[in-house]
Amino acid sequence: MDLVTGALLLLGFGFLIANAKLAYDYVRFLRRRRSALLTWRIPKPPQYTFALGLGVALGLLVFVKLVLIRRQAFGEAMMFAYYAYFFPMSLTIGRGFYEDGIWADNAFIPYQEIGGISWREDEHQVSLVVISRLRNLARRLNVPGDKYGAARRLLRDKIGEHAIHFAGTGLDLGAHDERDEA
Repeated sequence: MDLVTGALLLLGFGFLIANAKLAYDYVRFLRRRRSALLTWRIPKPPQYTFALGLGVALGLLVFVKLVLIRRQAFGEAMMFAYYAYFFPMSLTIGRGFYEDGIWADNAFIPYQEIGGISWREDEHQVSLVVISRLRNLARRLNVPGDKYGAARRLLRDKIGEHAIHFAGTGLDLGAHDERDEA
């Protein structure tokens, strides 16, 4: 096996993992979409057309390698699947609020895992930063301007019904209304 073939196989396994994660996320979204409370689609990234073009080019390369040259094309096939199918499909996942959690820009966080929230505003967008209670990480959810008020009200309601609970995540002196965090 030459160096290029080995590198393509290694890339193929990396893209296989990425494809499996995106497929898993999409299946979870299909099961969860009936419980959507407030969702929206994320805008297409600036390189979206380039990614689709790369998918078409990789599809042609896979065809040539398999049919004309009769060589394996695992790495190229996994990259083709990612750019032509899984990446565009992942953009259709509704980001936002569901009955049992928040679908941030890159992961779903159940309400019981939320240890803290914070709003970040700049001149171009408003983002909800969700801090996990179980893992030491934060996820970002970019909220469109027309959904901002509804998102704040929904968060306040979820905190009020104790779906999101912040006790034990800081200095709790007892005189704090958790709904003020929204």
